[in-house]
Amino acid sequence: MLAKFAVKNFRGFTDRIELDLTRHSNYSFNAFAIKDGIIKNGIIYGPNGSGKTNFGLAIFDIVNHLSQKWKKQDYYVNFTFAGNQDLIVEFEYTFIFSGQTVEYAYGKDYMGILRHEQMSVDGKQVFRRAKGKLDIDATIFPMGNAIKRNLADNANNVSIINFLLTSYPLSEDNYLIQLNKFVNGMLWFRCLETREFIGLENTITLLDEFIINNGLVQDFKKFLDEISGQKFEFAVPAKGDKSLFCVVGRKKIPFNLISSTGTHALELLYFWVKRMNDATFVFIDEFDAFYHFKLSFEVCKLLFGLDCQVFTSSHNTYLMTNDLLRPDCNFIVNENKIKALCDCTDKELRFGHNIEKLFRGNTFSV
Repeated sequence: MLAKFAVKNFRGFTDRIELDLTRHSNYSFNAFAIKDGIIKNGIIYGPNGSGKTNFGLAIFDIVNHLSQKWKKQDYYVNFTFAGNQDLIVEFEYTFIFSGQTVEYAYGKDYMGILRHEQMSVDGKQVFRRAKGKLDIDATIFPMGNAIKRNLADNANNVSIINFLLTSYPLSEDNYLIQLNKFVNGMLWFRCLETREFIGLENTITLLDEFIINNGLVQDFKKFLDEISGQKFEFAVPAKGDKSLFCVVGRKKIPFNLISSTGTHALELLYFWVKRMNDATFVFIDEFDAFYHFKLSFEVCKLLFGLDCQVFTSSHNTYLMTNDLLRPDCNFIVNENKIKALCDCTDKELRFGHNIEKLFRGNTFSV
């Protein structure tokens, strides 16, 4: 699981900003949101322009150089704070794999070129590359001087981790294998009209075609009914069909012509939920942009019931309730800081408190 993340000089974040998912309270309700001492589910709130989207994107930078999964094409546009080409963007990750604490940190320039990186496991340094020098634990990864020099120079912008993964036989429970699996299972996406995602998949999949080819038409119908109360009568797909059709009266009408923008967003969500069996960490940006506030609540219940870590960003304060999560799992990002609600007030928050009302009454301050 991802335990901590910090970033500096990334887009709108000039100072270091850290999310510590090991910092949770001892609430007895909604215990599902904490797994193995780490926050598993959360919602990030904040004013427009506060950095919710950018913070989510920053977490997924690791996918860009450790994974071959799909990447956001314009990711490195305005990569550094204020477009300053002299800055190095600093990333810090802490993972917990099978009881081991794996810390991985690196820096990139404005073009996304790795300038330094280092890793430690349970406090012991595995490798450190910086300023043309490479220090590596030779008892674990013995290598010749020529290879070591080439890695230190990093002329082809290769991560030490990817080199080690492809050059040494490792056991399945090795921390590098575990890290590789985790990163390849990360998924960032947004439910806006422009479809964007990072990770998990290698190509863009047509949603209707996915549902038809996998025999999921009736399952999708049931999903829409259960989560939103919408009832559609889908026509049985003919051989070669790549689009869904609905039966209205005696006519077949394309699903995309009679469904709302919100329903299109639900189809995208349905696709990703079906793929989340392979996911490790999911961040959905503005997941409820087209949802009714009660629908957002039902979607969150579905997402937070999955095995992987799932976080979303939202403006919908209806979700800010102890009936869904808990104060240590609702976060506010603003002014280059991110804090859980319970850390934004001196007031002792209990299950019976109306968190949304307290929020609207300016009880919380980052």
